[in-house]
Amino acid sequence: MSQRDRILGSFFGLFCLPNKAAPRFELGIKDLQSSALPLGHAAVKEVLSSSLADSISPCTHALLILSNGHGEDVISLRVLEVLHQLKPSLALEVLPLVGEGKAFNKGIAEGWIRRRGPSILLPSGGFSNQSIPGFFGDLLAGLIQVTWVQWRTVRSAVNHGRVILAVGDSFPLFLAWLSGAKYGFIGTPKSDYTWMSGPGFSLSDLFHALKGSEWDPWEFALMSSLRCQMVAVRDPLTARGLRKHGVLAKAPGNPMMDGIESTPLPNSIKSFRRVLLLCGSRNPEAKKNFYHLMQASELVEISDPLLLMAPLGSEPFVHEIEEILQELGYKKAFITDELINSQTCWVKGSRKVVVGPGQFFRWVSWAEVGLANAGTATEQLVGLGIPAISLPGNGPQFKRSFAIRQSRLLGGAVMACKTHIECAKRLEFLLGEKSFRNAIGRIGTRRMGPKGGSLLLAHMVLKNLFGYSID
Repeated sequence: MSQRDRILGSFFGLFCLPNKAAPRFELGIKDLQSSALPLGHAAVKEVLSSSLADSISPCTHALLILSNGHGEDVISLRVLEVLHQLKPSLALEVLPLVGEGKAFNKGIAEGWIRRRGPSILLPSGGFSNQSIPGFFGDLLAGLIQVTWVQWRTVRSAVNHGRVILAVGDSFPLFLAWLSGAKYGFIGTPKSDYTWMSGPGFSLSDLFHALKGSEWDPWEFALMSSLRCQMVAVRDPLTARGLRKHGVLAKAPGNPMMDGIESTPLPNSIKSFRRVLLLCGSRNPEAKKNFYHLMQASELVEISDPLLLMAPLGSEPFVHEIEEILQELGYKKAFITDELINSQTCWVKGSRKVVVGPGQFFRWVSWAEVGLANAGTATEQLVGLGIPAISLPGNGPQFKRSFAIRQSRLLGGAVMACKTHIECAKRLEFLLGEKSFRNAIGRIGTRRMGPKGGSLLLAHMVLKNLFGYSID
């Protein structure tokens, strides 16, 4: 063990008890939000017993991914798909730290991915760092117990030969370091664009400027440990900032843009101005977002017919969206073009709304502008060169602070609005000014980076964590 690791061990020993007792993880609200917990103490007991009974067979070539969020799950899956193609013999396992990890379900059903740990949801939705009541609600629901289960799962996996790849922020990185194994890290949420783009007068901006990075000193230490074999971040600017602190970080590309292809625009909607409406994927916030974004769209004054495309995730449900559309005066219509592949269609005057669960990748390239109160999907939309407008609400996820950070990250390609009227006016402007729309769209594309990140990250994993020679 290196001198740095020994120092870190002494420091972090203050935060957790020995292996025989449940640890006291006092990492702060920001880091604890990444932990998952069941709903109630009965569920905690069930999770404890099922997870500790989950046997792990010894394996000399196996990778365990620790992922702490929906966007992180998507990135992890992209890398896993390439790893499976390049090295089918490599055993691939996942431990989703937040949520149910639904992104991995297909690979699990096909048998080439194995899930470790429980599939559980946070009462706060994984955003307890956004509110003190949400944080304490998570604690009461069993946060510490489930964090202990996750830690035991990681230790058991390492004892049976697994190599760790942490995907996300400081919580999976900390678990990877604490495991004692060699590990890699893909840092997804932080970018130096968020403090270098903008006024830069807030306390957080000044603090990041003082450090020269959005990452924090204790994260520098975890990333520069001798057992950390690779560090990848989302853009070259952030990688350069980390290298100034002795972290050998690289920015091979953004996997979030892989697998997104343009689809032909159906003739039936070529006469419409086309807006993609992204309301998020967790109720009740997503349902409220949809309502407010629709209210803003009602204020848009344009002469052309307007098409709003609403590709839903797991939530809100279609019937909830239909209730909102009825309330706003829309009438249900027949679906006249099967190429659109919508589940339901609603019309009011020259305006049409199509709703289709799981249709994001089919519809995204058809949009001219986005109305978007979402995280990962908004970044993917902007990465295609399509600007967006947001109307943040009360959260817990898509609050104004999140929206402003997202706007900075994407170079203004997402515009955060305060009111329905402001949102409508900006949408009118973007639809009417193609040259400006294309200009800020190009900025968003540059900020997200090109396709191909999944392949390069997979090569890094194989070379740095398993010693494979990559041509």
